[in-house]
Amino acid sequence: MPSPADFNAQIIEEFRANAGRVGGMFEGMPLLLLHHIGARSGESRVNPLAYQDDDGRFVVFASKAGAPTNPDWYHNLKAQPNVKIEVGSGTIEVLASEASGEERERLYRTQAERVPQFAEYEQKTERVIPVIILTPTGATAPGESA
Repeated sequence: MPSPADFNAQIIEEFRANAGRVGGMFEGMPLLLLHHIGARSGESRVNPLAYQDDDGRFVVFASKAGAPTNPDWYHNLKAQPNVKIEVGSGTIEVLASEASGEERERLYRTQAERVPQFAEYEQKTERVIPVIILTPTGATAPGESA
């Protein structure tokens, strides 16, 4: 079993080689690559994440497979919300914000209906899984290397 870093590296490599498409357990699932800066380290990071499109916004879920704590990328986005994502073969600048109330419930419910693992993640943890909206702020740059 590869380490999480090695697993992510394989997904990122496959994503970039196939214009955003990957196989295996993520086949057919919309994925994006989130570029962010470590809040403490200041280092550049990239995480592959499942997303849902919500009227031109990209919605991601800080599920961490139902772990009791939020993923590191969540804390990094709270510290520095202006980030970029890779979708397909393009790169988009986005502003991250956390959904709340009815909007959060609607977005999470939709994701759990589309991908049942997200309903399982919610049952496994006592925390409320954050829902993050990535709103485009800049132009799409098809084929631009991130």
